Amino acid sequence: MTLRMTGRVVIVTGGGHGIGKAYAHRFAEEGAKVAIAELDGEAAKAVEQDLRQRGFEALGLRTDVVDEASVTDMAARTIAAYGRIDVLVNNAAVFATVPMSRLPFDKITPAEWDKMMTVNLKGTWLACRAVAPQMRAQRYGKIINISSGTALKGSSTRIHYVTSKAGVIGFTKTLAKELGDHNICVNCVAPGNTLSQENPDEALLKDRAAASGGRALKRMQKPEDVTGAVLFFASTDSDFITGQTLVVDGGSHMH
Repeated sequence: MTLRMTGRVVIVTGGGHGIGKAYAHRFAEEGAKVAIAELDGEAAKAVEQDLRQRGFEALGLRTDVVDEASVTDMAARTIAAYGRIDVLVNNAAVFATVPMSRLPFDKITPAEWDKMMTVNLKGTWLACRAVAPQMRAQRYGKIINISSGTALKGSSTRIHYVTSKAGVIGFTKTLAKELGDHNICVNCVAPGNTLSQENPDEALLKDRAAASGGRALKRMQKPEDVTGAVLFFASTDSDFITGQTLVVDGGSHMH
């Protein structure tokens, strides 16, 4: 590891499971102090304990990204513990840990549509609002939003998810323009079909293997395949890059 995040403070929403957990581990290994903001409070504490046992600085925070008071508390407790916030990774979403249905567009219920937009879009917006005052005061910050490769190519039976993730891309571009004057970069990573579940069954493994066939790099995508792109956007290597979306899917979608 390069330790290029030494001295930096990073918040990862949805950091208790799957890809979010991989982000939290990668940032800690690169020297960052990591706040794991997770709806599953026990999972957040488990990641904190695991990282601390390995000698890293970590803080597990039970956080509901759709609750303004909860994300405000997330930011306040991170600042109280570490004095600043350098990076926010907006990873929390309805998809795997919080599951979604896979149905034709006219079979999805209005309640599920609203939940998807509330978590995946409103949650991203609220988390950004919570950390922006500290980043403005520092005149430095990195916000990395997590979209999906499906937002660029479409995907049947999940129109609510794809729509929410397409919204994240537009949100990223607009927020980048608004925060640029404060030396805050806002970028987006769009992962491909990733084996993010911790205990996948045989059917899921077959589904992920089948998705590999359309890639230039024909293998199953793992959470660790995405962490480098997020780390790049969080590091000083990307200080003059903002408003961009980087697709990490092994060459499934090229643009």
